[in-house]
Amino acid sequence: MTMLKVIEVLAQSNKSWEDAAKQAVKEASKTVRNIKSIYIHDMEATVENGKIANYRINAKISFLLK
Repeated sequence: MTMLKVIEVLAQSNKSWEDAAKQAVKEASKTVRNIKSIYIHDMEATVENGKIANYRINAKISFLLK
């Protein structure tokens, strides 16, 4: 039987939501092995001087338990 565990993470980037997702996986992979997927639950951005300053995501990362 295969079992997966899901953790919820928050990440941000000053480039894009895609970059924030990449950063989330990169950071999670430092302590979590066998990452299988990332589900972007929510996206938001902070605005400064009429421009987007930071892209933020709330994501769920699933990984295989062995």
